[in-house]
Amino acid sequence: MALLPVAEALQRLLDGATALPGESVPLADAAGRVLADPVVALRTQPPFNASAMDGYAVRAADVASAPARLSVIGMAPAGRGFTGSVGKGEAVRIFTGAPLPEGANTVVIQENVRDLGGGSIEVTEPTAEGRNVRRRGLDFCEGDLLLEKGRQLDPAALSLAASANHPSLNVVRQPLLAIIATGDELLPPGSALGPDQIISSNAYGLTATAQSVGARALDLGIAADRKDAIAALVKKAVKAGADVIVTLGGASVGDHDLIHDVLTGEGMQLDFWKIAMRPGKPLMFGRLGDIRCIGLPGNPVASLVCSQLFLKPLLARLGGRSCRQEIRTARLGAAMHANDLRQDYVRAVVREDAGALIATPFGIQDSSMLRMLADANGLIVRQPFAPAAEAGEECSVLMLR
Repeated sequence: MALLPVAEALQRLLDGATALPGESVPLADAAGRVLADPVVALRTQPPFNASAMDGYAVRAADVASAPARLSVIGMAPAGRGFTGSVGKGEAVRIFTGAPLPEGANTVVIQENVRDLGGGSIEVTEPTAEGRNVRRRGLDFCEGDLLLEKGRQLDPAALSLAASANHPSLNVVRQPLLAIIATGDELLPPGSALGPDQIISSNAYGLTATAQSVGARALDLGIAADRKDAIAALVKKAVKAGADVIVTLGGASVGDHDLIHDVLTGEGMQLDFWKIAMRPGKPLMFGRLGDIRCIGLPGNPVASLVCSQLFLKPLLARLGGRSCRQEIRTARLGAAMHANDLRQDYVRAVVREDAGALIATPFGIQDSSMLRMLADANGLIVRQPFAPAAEAGEECSVLMLR
């Protein structure tokens, strides 16, 4: 099977991927979720003309000039408005958020009022009509469109929905990623290792990748190198309602690479297998009904680079989100050899120097070396058959952080 270009592989993997159906969740659980439907105001805010300051509700005609002496006829705290009417020469003590009494059309702030005692006040500064008053519907009116479909619910959006009297919202269902690691040599962190064993680490990075775009992750553990063991976990993933199944290891072409046989045996239709990229050549993709199946390489760096390029955009799209890779232009901090037929993603440290970005690749790029990936903040992207490049030449960098 010929190696598939990276761009074509991504296009085929995303083909037909759309936001999952919506589900209603309580407002308290909606932070970070994506709206499946627009949000329309169920009420008007403010629902009445309200005072914007602590002071006195009066008739503007009575305070057009100062000083002006008025009689205080009552009080209007927030949540308990004054039920009477303000007439000529009268004032009502009012507090922020309280309804403006009938007859009043402006608010004199308390700093511009002197208490004369005996229920009388003196206004020391003129106040025009409508000052310090929040008009009914100033923020929004019942029926107004407040939030568009597809909006991610940040703190301001959540507060707005609450203010509009929504106790719950219809949001895109979070994609479920099921992760299956394979290999007799693998044990979970904290294990006492035998002479031929290593720690299984990839699932933790994939879980974090899924969570970074609002998806859920179900780590189904480690399957032994047996078809029945792998098939049992695939069945668990299907039963759990996974939208995407990712297998780790066992997707290459060796005698012990069983993933392809197991997944096709369960009904998966293979789309592609092997990509013209490094690291990550033995990536596999197919569909098991509505479930997308991705077979990632077992090497940890290849697994994480592929998850950045392929898994993250897929999960984002299923979750109704956008996922744009940040590609920057930089200068090479070291010379690089000519490239072969595969697109390279070279771990590098990217730093700013005199307003320009300098990307310095690590000297060793073995796909098993996780520490180097953790130290890298970018991947230099080199096209197939790119010629040798000297330090200082321009390059493209996929930023990781």
